[in-house]
Amino acid sequence: MSSEELPVAIERHATSKLSADDDGHVDLLDIRTMGFRGEALPSIGSVSRLAILSRAKGSDGAFEIGVDAGKIDGPKPAAWSGLTSNGTRVDVRDLFYATPARLKFMKTERAEAQAIADAVRRLALARPDVAFHLETEERAVIKLLAEQGDDARLKRLGAVLGKEFRENAVEIDAEREGVRVSGFAGLPTFNRGSAQHQYLFVNGRPVKDRLLVGVIRAAYQDFLARDRHPMAVLFVDLDPMQVDVNVHPAKTEVRFRDAANIRGLMIGALRHALAAAGHRASTTVAGAALGAATSHVAPSLPWNTGKASWSPARPVVASPDYASPFTGMSDNAPSTFDAFAHSPSARVEPVPEPTLETPPLGVARAQVHETYIIAQTADGMVIVDQHAAHERLVYERMKGQMAGDGVKRQALLIPEIVELSEEEALRVLDRADELLAMGLEVEPFGRGAVAVRATPALFGQMDVKGLIRDLADDFAEYEAGL
Repeated sequence: MSSEELPVAIERHATSKLSADDDGHVDLLDIRTMGFRGEALPSIGSVSRLAILSRAKGSDGAFEIGVDAGKIDGPKPAAWSGLTSNGTRVDVRDLFYATPARLKFMKTERAEAQAIADAVRRLALARPDVAFHLETEERAVIKLLAEQGDDARLKRLGAVLGKEFRENAVEIDAEREGVRVSGFAGLPTFNRGSAQHQYLFVNGRPVKDRLLVGVIRAAYQDFLARDRHPMAVLFVDLDPMQVDVNVHPAKTEVRFRDAANIRGLMIGALRHALAAAGHRASTTVAGAALGAATSHVAPSLPWNTGKASWSPARPVVASPDYASPFTGMSDNAPSTFDAFAHSPSARVEPVPEPTLETPPLGVARAQVHETYIIAQTADGMVIVDQHAAHERLVYERMKGQMAGDGVKRQALLIPEIVELSEEEALRVLDRADELLAMGLEVEPFGRGAVAVRATPALFGQMDVKGLIRDLADDFAEYEAGL
């Protein structure tokens, strides 16, 4: 900015970012910039010590203007200290020092730093062609280089969200009636415990809209349980006249003129991309499955070995007068039960001797698909999800151990290293003592990584990385609710 433009930047209700059309008119409904009201800088300057240093392109010198609790000083010539030959540098110090009543409601320094880092990450996701560098306490929190090329966006997403997202994302690209939806969405098998890793951008503006949550849930409803959430970064580009960005002071919410069209296009684009991916599994799930398959392979059980896993409760006796509805089948044709010869999916347990006391859930009679247990009670039948029942049993045993000598831990021969974002790692490490009391021993392992040295013995073999990531998501949601 020039010396004449600097005072305008700190004027209240300034609209310097709006450009007039050929007729000299300014349309407040045709917003093509990230902001336009000019409220942020004067508001910040009224409660802090604000300094703006700027050097216009092609200018020989730089100018600086300062605002101290609303008092303006400058503009005046100053030495240029930017990283490039021109640009603008904004320094804010002693925020809210002029309003002590507001200062006491500030959160902890780390919480405020995390909020700033989240805002910078959203901007970085929107502009892969721009480099971003964020420092706190003389430590680099974000350091992203400008990306170029056709895969610049995916490279930036991998740098911000992790390389696993880059490896397990499908591309989204669809257009209809002047609206384009693009971006990347994670495979269903690559999911998280919260929806905090879902981002929406409208005309390059990061927004937090409930539309995205509904769209993601509708597109993935046939692939994921309701408590699991995919990672996704979606970009919606449309005519600025078709969207209102003025519904929230922070511009974090928008209203579409034709919301149904936008929603339908986004859901259709996601479903089409997931269908095109077919049965492709995430790298983490594929690796685990391969390890399980190579370590031990269950032998197939032919139907005629005499060791069938399923048999009818009563023998079926054919009547002499019975005529098969399957015409054209000879006596040598295979039985209809042979269709299940290579994939038995249920078994029947021997009937135990009757006892005086019946268990609360009855007596187990059969197991279906290795998932459900069918139990018989005195006057009915109970179907039990054995995985949910197992979780409940482990939970009750853990409660009992915590009330007694503590949860027993199983030390890992080789510590499991879990890569997270720096904020997620800090959230987990802040509760290391609480996790240790529950049998999970964690310690720091460099920036953005956690080393797991022991797990609860009750869990046996488990997905350690998945557990740590889910804990980080749960802690983030808990802090957001405070």
